[in-house]
Amino acid sequence: MVLNLLHIENIAVIECADISFNKGFNVLTGETGAGKSIVIDAISAVLGDRAYRDMIRTGAQKASVRAVFTDVPKLSWFEENGVEYDPETIIQREIMADGKNVCRVNGSLVTVSILHKLGVALIDIHGQHDSASLFDEDNHLLFLDAYAGNEDLRASYGEKYSALTALQREIQRMTMDEGEKLRRMETLRFQIEDISKAELEAGEDTALEERRKVLQNAEKLSDGINTAVECLYGSDDTDGAESLLMQAERELGRLNRFTDAFSQLHERVSDLMYQVQDVAEELRGARDDLAYSSDELERIEARLDVIHRLRRKYGATCEEILDYLEKAKAELDEIEFADDHIERLKKKCDKAEAEAQSAAEALRKSREKAAEELSKRILTELAQLDMPRVQFSCVFTQVPLGVNGGDAVAFFMSANAGEALKPMSKVASGGELARIMLAMKNVLAEQDQVGTLIFDEVDTGVSGRAAQRVAEKLLSVAKNKQVLCVTHLPQLAALADTHLRIAKEERDGRTYTNVTPLDREGRKMELARIIGGANITETTLKSAEEMLGT
Repeated sequence: MVLNLLHIENIAVIECADISFNKGFNVLTGETGAGKSIVIDAISAVLGDRAYRDMIRTGAQKASVRAVFTDVPKLSWFEENGVEYDPETIIQREIMADGKNVCRVNGSLVTVSILHKLGVALIDIHGQHDSASLFDEDNHLLFLDAYAGNEDLRASYGEKYSALTALQREIQRMTMDEGEKLRRMETLRFQIEDISKAELEAGEDTALEERRKVLQNAEKLSDGINTAVECLYGSDDTDGAESLLMQAERELGRLNRFTDAFSQLHERVSDLMYQVQDVAEELRGARDDLAYSSDELERIEARLDVIHRLRRKYGATCEEILDYLEKAKAELDEIEFADDHIERLKKKCDKAEAEAQSAAEALRKSREKAAEELSKRILTELAQLDMPRVQFSCVFTQVPLGVNGGDAVAFFMSANAGEALKPMSKVASGGELARIMLAMKNVLAEQDQVGTLIFDEVDTGVSGRAAQRVAEKLLSVAKNKQVLCVTHLPQLAALADTHLRIAKEERDGRTYTNVTPLDREGRKMELARIIGGANITETTLKSAEEMLGT
């Protein structure tokens, strides 16, 4: 997997640049402030890292970056995010002046956070300030687990630790002092009795309110029903719909003796007649149901008063009140028999703790084995980086079980012979830190599947023979992964497979940055500039020629 092409528009001093990278060792050089780190910032942005409006070139409305990767493996990310897979993957990001971002992968829109997940699988960027994470002891255990490949062991331990903490929380929840226990039991008993004596039924409140509404409007309902019945049955003075339909049905029935033309109409009228009769009977029944004793409404009002009082305290409906009753009974039962329940939980907790301890022990053994291998590998790397007398060790401390197991791990080292091992961040100089970081990153990166490593001025504080060793190490890494390196060291630049020069110029009062791939002659001139500064002499040119070799 290779970052093949980077297209940048309107980022800081870069108005427009197309940068081609190749497999192997790619180096970017240039004067301080020329824009080398801007290229790295652009790569970071297109990989989903944070981007700011301040990155946009003055006067432009938006900035954009496009990266083309070749030989990309079929990562699960594509299927998980509904993005079409293509071995030649194109990532685009636009940064708007209003702060909005538009990100696309192979033409599909994605969010910045989703893009970032793809980015970390494609490129690993090591900046000059990256040592902060490497030398933070809170990260050392995570680095060791990554090197050991402890994902499954951590997952197994995590399940057992979660089960343990859940039981511990349950025991803590059920444990209360005696006074609090008695007060709570008294409250629950009162509430249970208060609800129970009402003898509620589910849906009772709704039924009562509906019946009350009927009774409160009984006279209007009765009048309306009587009028409707009269319309259907008729009265002493008028015929009702039933009588009229019966007449119509008889007349149409007579017509059937002479012709079949009215048979369907006869059937329809007949159906209407029977329907009217049914409706009339139902209305009579409804009218009879309106009859009630004089005190029924009072009984309903009294019952609803009881329900409303319970509603204010326990729930909005009879169902909710009854549900509260069941929960109160369950809680009272739980408290009354809490001691027995706690004892059962403690037995479960002891078993869960033993299982978690066993999983933590398995994790510790894997870590201790990996720590020996990691220490040997890092010491080998450091020896190759001209630090043969360095001592390095992973120091373990057993701690109470936590989310990461029962271990705390810190990387200790001694930079010079005869010195005691101390926390790594306290014993190394700037140049040593750069080499230690490179050694550790090189070892840890072997576990990564990323195809491209970027080193942004990680050679700070390194010079002379140490610089040569760093250059050789990066070249060695570049045999298996694509390496991009921003550097000020001629030793690194001289070993590059691809050398890009970053330079800025002023035109019409504006600053522009250009990225130029160098041929051999261009590389010689650039190396001479790095060696001797602006004053390029025959001596510096000769030194550059020697560094490039044949």
